[in-house]
Amino acid sequence: MQNTPPGSSSTPPGQAPQNKVLMGVLSYLGILLLIPFLTGSHKDPFVKFHLKQGLVLLILEIIASALARVPMLGWTLAPLLWLGVIVLSILGIVNVVNNQEKELPVVGPFAKNFNF
Repeated sequence: MQNTPPGSSSTPPGQAPQNKVLMGVLSYLGILLLIPFLTGSHKDPFVKFHLKQGLVLLILEIIASALARVPMLGWTLAPLLWLGVIVLSILGIVNVVNNQEKELPVVGPFAKNFNF
């Protein structure tokens, strides 16, 4: 076992530290994206990238919830939108775990518009 001096990173190159991974994953879990905001993790560029995409997905979830209240058309489209959000969230989580900043399809261009 290798001892590392205090303050140095024991994370191998090409891997994100555990805190970044956790905060990145929380970015794709709906309202839990508030946790990286409240802890100040949103200042990290890696976490901020995924937070922006997670925020777009949360907005889509809210739209789907509103759409679900509309008879017939909403009842058809809302489940499809929710399914799309779930698939994109899984893709985002996979990107976080693999330490990648890949834009999600459809969501990526909208995420660039957020500044925080």
